[in-house]
Amino acid sequence: MRFAVLATALTLALAGCATTADTTAPTPVATPVAAQDTPPADDALNAVAWYQTSAERDLVYRTVYRAAGQQLKAALADKTWDALPKEDRTTPVKGLKPAIIVDVDETVLDNAPASVRQILEHRGFNEAQWGKWVEERKAKALPGAAEFLGAAAKQGVTVFYITNRDASLTEATIANLRSAGFPVASDDQVLGLGTVVDGCEQEGSEKSCRRQLVGRAYRVLMQFGDQVGDLVQIVANTPDGRRAAVAPYADWIGERWFVLPNPMYGSWEPALFDNDWRQPAIERRAKKEAALDPAN
Repeated sequence: MRFAVLATALTLALAGCATTADTTAPTPVATPVAAQDTPPADDALNAVAWYQTSAERDLVYRTVYRAAGQQLKAALADKTWDALPKEDRTTPVKGLKPAIIVDVDETVLDNAPASVRQILEHRGFNEAQWGKWVEERKAKALPGAAEFLGAAAKQGVTVFYITNRDASLTEATIANLRSAGFPVASDDQVLGLGTVVDGCEQEGSEKSCRRQLVGRAYRVLMQFGDQVGDLVQIVANTPDGRRAAVAPYADWIGERWFVLPNPMYGSWEPALFDNDWRQPAIERRAKKEAALDPAN
């Protein structure tokens, strides 16, 4: 009986506690918010890291320039051999001296340090900082480039460097090319943005007029670049338009036209967002994501 009374009392006491607990709201506990793993809209870290540190990049450059070297003898021997697109060939090639056209940035000179600075300083590209980098004149030759072009020059080939660097940077560019081991016998071999070509009006940064200028006096054996626009004029800068520009010259790839890798920047990027850099970075990123196909 005593045990029963005690048990009953304990049950009532517990019931009272339970009732009290039910009427008191629990104290909210703050739940830590997980960090958002979202990269900046224009982040190029992986691209720049690959370009500056990977062994694969160096191997690709050496492969391209070695392949070009194997084509050089045939290109010199065939007096009809020409690497200019038809719209840029305004003079018959017969009797013209041989030349090679190369782009500068990320084709023969390595500017990865400039891109690294953008990342570490958490900023985008700007002309002032780019100009400071160029004036340092420290860009190194990309693997295989100086060796190939030097060998070509020794065989009587004139190398023309068609670059979209501003004309104010031409002196620094020439000095850098020479110090990096490239053949630049005359300053006239470097054709920067704004080069005046009689009878041809340049459209923006297109290189067509400058290619025509070279073609007036030279038979162009080969062209090298990291952008489609280094080789041929792009009528519509869209992914399809860029492919259409090179389609007629498919047989020239690896023979007369040589393309180097550049995942860091280029006109391929604005082709994904209607060439409109005025859009906020987050909108440009969204359009680039929309251009990707997870099924193909």
